[in-house]
Amino acid sequence: MGAITPVTVLTGFLGSGKTTLLRRLLRHPGMNRAAVVINEFGDVALDHELVEASSEQVTLLGNGCLCCTMRTDLQQTLRDLYIRRRAGEVIDFDRVFVETTGLADPVPVLHTLQTDGLLAAQFRLNGVVTLVDAVNGAGQLDTMREAARQAAVADRLVVTKTDLAAPEDIGRLRERLAAMNPYATITAAVNGELDPRLLADIAPRSSRADSAEIDRWLYAGAGDAARLRPSRERPASASAHDAAIHSFCLWFDDPFTWDGIDAILKALTALRGPDLLRVKGIVHIAGEAGPVVLHGAQHLIHPPVLLERMPDTDPRSRIVFIVRGIPKESIEALFAAMKGLGT
Repeated sequence: MGAITPVTVLTGFLGSGKTTLLRRLLRHPGMNRAAVVINEFGDVALDHELVEASSEQVTLLGNGCLCCTMRTDLQQTLRDLYIRRRAGEVIDFDRVFVETTGLADPVPVLHTLQTDGLLAAQFRLNGVVTLVDAVNGAGQLDTMREAARQAAVADRLVVTKTDLAAPEDIGRLRERLAAMNPYATITAAVNGELDPRLLADIAPRSSRADSAEIDRWLYAGAGDAARLRPSRERPASASAHDAAIHSFCLWFDDPFTWDGIDAILKALTALRGPDLLRVKGIVHIAGEAGPVVLHGAQHLIHPPVLLERMPDTDPRSRIVFIVRGIPKESIEALFAAMKGLGT
């Protein structure tokens, strides 16, 4: 039990198929040591045939997985699970899925995992997986702010119910999602079937991550062209409702100082925190042997992690931003204005 347990946040608007996906995933042989935390206002319960035994808050599923209902808050739930695992009261789970409600903003879950020092010693954020309904997803993105935010913060986007939608509608939806969040991998699930490997090791597993692992995390869905071009033009199929949410990557030739990057990030989060949906970056610090990983959402940036042995072949720093209503130029201007502190 020495390894830090990865936590995957599973979100998506009402009816997107989160519980169906979970049911299918938990039947996979490789998932028999998973723990699932479900918000108590969740849409529906897991299949009855999966349930084996229950003890108040924790349910042992028939395939050996653990299911836990969030009765207090996520911090307390994860602490309780850890204590019960150490005491041998529950299975020695090796991963956790947190299923949010369909109307939930996943960012508070990210905050919990980023700011609780006790949790950080035992759990790490693996990534955010957002389900989008191929039949109703476009309309939900048009009218429901929560649906757009769920898509914007995702590391993996899963288009569901593709067997019920026309191919041209699916294509337009995928293009639209790629415009909103070009740094997420987009895949499809039919009847909840999804290769579990797509949800494994989304984020760097440790401070000893290698260059390929970091690149997959930063640019998972962008492709080589987007790596070279900081921003992506919005396809004609994208809706005007998505215009406020966009993403881009900033590149910096010169290394930062610790004080400089700290001052810049504090200023950025203080000025525009609510609209910083995701921030991910690899930043070179003067005097350090390797780069550091930045990861944050809204007004909270996770403490930078120094990579121990990554032979980074690109000496430039690069930071990916997924934002709402913030022009790229304004963030560039902030970095330029504070250049004396940041280099």
